[in-house]
Amino acid sequence: MNEPGSLGVAHFLGQSDAVGKALLAILLLMSVISWVLIAKKGLTQYVRERRSKSFLAFFWNATSLYEVQGEINTHGVHEPFAHLSAHAMHAKAHHAKYGAARLSEAGSEQEFLTRTIKKVLDEETMQLESGLTLLATIGATAPFVGLFGTVWGVYHALVAIGMSGAGTLDKVAGPVGEALIMTGLGLAVAIPAVMAYNWLARSNRVLTSQLDAFAFELLSFLTLGQTLRGNTEPAANVHSLPARAGA
Repeated sequence: MNEPGSLGVAHFLGQSDAVGKALLAILLLMSVISWVLIAKKGLTQYVRERRSKSFLAFFWNATSLYEVQGEINTHGVHEPFAHLSAHAMHAKAHHAKYGAARLSEAGSEQEFLTRTIKKVLDEETMQLESGLTLLATIGATAPFVGLFGTVWGVYHALVAIGMSGAGTLDKVAGPVGEALIMTGLGLAVAIPAVMAYNWLARSNRVLTSQLDAFAFELLSFLTLGQTLRGNTEPAANVHSLPARAGA
């Protein structure tokens, strides 16, 4: 039996069999994936929030939807609110120009606008939730992978102790304590993933609620033919939008 001073993480890894090493590799892979997702989604969330605040500040200070369209044409679409506005204004102009030429455009202008806005909202929701399922899965399963590694390590440690015939506390505690390393690794992988998932999910719920409220206001402006401050720019001027905003 090894001396207590030789016990530790390095000794545990050196003594692990193929199953133990495979479980450790899985945990490491989970950790890498979760941190990549956290960094990517976190940076995207930060940039999206800054751009959204900037566009909303411009939108509510604009004198007309024609001015909003000019801003979108000039700077493009880089966040959900501008994306929604571009699609909605293009849909209004398209329906006014061509009418219900296709089955997808059937119904009144308001019905067509409502379907277009709902489609964009669904697309934005799917984009916001991209990667969160994998992050949640890692947070939920990593502790069990670590626990399985601990059970596997304890089993082999007890078998080795039984075969050696040395059942004293100092001979049992070391190998069993080493096996608990896998549980600790599983928790170390899971905790950041769960915390990041909760933060991102809450941020997405807030943004989705803001998008829903904005969509209602935008639909009202477009269907009632009202501009933001009483400016009467012609509705036909809102059809020239970037290619990305095509209905």
